[in-house]
Amino acid sequence: MDILSIIGILVSIIAILLGNLLEGGLISSLINGPAIIIVFGGTLGATLLQFPLAIFIRSMEMFLWIFKPARIDLEAQIAQIVHWSNVSRKRGMLVLENSIDADLDPFTQKGLQLLVDGNNPEVIIDILELEMSAKESRDYQAARLYDAMGGYAPTIGILGAVMGLIHVMENLADPSLLGKGIATAFVSTIYGVASANLIFLPIASKLKSHIYFENQAREMITIGIAAIANNENPINIKLKLDGYLNTKTEL
Repeated sequence: MDILSIIGILVSIIAILLGNLLEGGLISSLINGPAIIIVFGGTLGATLLQFPLAIFIRSMEMFLWIFKPARIDLEAQIAQIVHWSNVSRKRGMLVLENSIDADLDPFTQKGLQLLVDGNNPEVIIDILELEMSAKESRDYQAARLYDAMGGYAPTIGILGAVMGLIHVMENLADPSLLGKGIATAFVSTIYGVASANLIFLPIASKLKSHIYFENQAREMITIGIAAIANNENPINIKLKLDGYLNTKTEL
């Protein structure tokens, strides 16, 4: 569980509500049905228009990473790769075939299979890097969806404000209707700016960070498996892969 995401959301909400109360405002004044429909409905509609269905579905799947990111223990993976190196040098590459089914990561399974099949290091790197690049590109596209929402929300908030002011101008003769139009105008702007800067853009940035660290882990696996194929010394392999620990030991 990513406790910082939960703390960040709570701090943002509490800060806005507390500031509103200290200024003498009411929490109920920040709740406006028409503004919610205009801002969030309009933002969702514009986003659906921009992105294909596959990217939209992937972005919804990745949303869970905000609260429960994938756990990647680089130290454990390095130890595993070094173990494979020792086993292959003592008993041959084919022995590693028994380790393929035991590993739950499809990317690592593919790398081990390429290694067991006797491919040279260059071929292994080419195949795995192609898969890494394709997945990274797809995931970055999904993260960009939240960037797009962060761009649309403030603009649509302004659109809601203009619509509210139009409603005010149409009812100048009836003072009882002015309050509703003014509320929609200002609350729409708040919803647009707040949702962009407190929700959508931070989500996009955090997802990109997770994508980067996951890609670093996959790159490390690729380098390690290629080193085994090149019959490098297990000690040298460990020294080489230890450099990735400077990025992050656990995701």
